[in-house]
Amino acid sequence: MKDLSVKSLAWLITGLFLYGMAVAMLVRASLGLAPWNTLASGLVEITGISFGMVTNLVGLVVLLAWIPLRQRPGVGTVLNVLLVGTSAEIGLRVLPHPSDLAAQVALFVAGLLLLAAATGIYIAPGLGPGPRDGLMTGLHERTGAPVWVCRAGVEITVLAVGWLLGGLVGVGTVAEALLIGPMVHRTLPFFRRLYAGPMPATAAAPSTPSAP
Repeated sequence: MKDLSVKSLAWLITGLFLYGMAVAMLVRASLGLAPWNTLASGLVEITGISFGMVTNLVGLVVLLAWIPLRQRPGVGTVLNVLLVGTSAEIGLRVLPHPSDLAAQVALFVAGLLLLAAATGIYIAPGLGPGPRDGLMTGLHERTGAPVWVCRAGVEITVLAVGWLLGGLVGVGTVAEALLIGPMVHRTLPFFRRLYAGPMPATAAAPSTPSAP
C-alpha cells in the first residue's frame, strides 16, 4: 500500500464521496441496481432502515468476513465502509425523482459515468480495496478458485438474495453488469496517470541500452 499523504487522502475521500453520489443517482433512476446495491435496497424494504445506513452496515459485515480469510484492510477499506453509504444517503436526500422514462435513462447514464470515474479516483492512490473486492480476492486466495468464479459466485448469490427481499432489479442491473467493467478499464489508468502526475524529464528519457 502506498504511503498516506494529504493528496492521497483527498483523492480517496473525493472518489468515495462521488461513488456514493453515483449510487444514489442509480437508485433514483429506478431502472435496476448492481448486486450489492440490490441487496441493500432489499434490506431497506424489510427493515425500514435508510439505504445509506444499510449500505454502510453491509460493508461492515463484509469487512468482518475478511477475518477468517486473513485479509488486511487498508485506510481506503475502512473509509469505504464509512463514506459510501453516507454519501449515497446525502444524494438520495437532494436528488429529485425523475419525472418520466427519459429522465430516468438520463439519470442512470449520468450515474454510471460518475460511478466509473469515481472508481478510478478512489482506487488511484492505492490505499486499500473496498470490502466487497477484498472479499472476492480473499476467497480466491483461500480456495484457489479463479477470481472471476469467486466474483460471479458472490455477486449472483447477493443479487438473488436482494431480489428475493424485494430489491430493485431491472434492465439497469444488466446494463451495469455489462458496462461498468469496460468503463473502469478506461477510467482507472487515466486517473492513475493523473494522480501520479507528469514523469520527471530524467525518468521519461529512454536509457541507453547496454551492449549484448
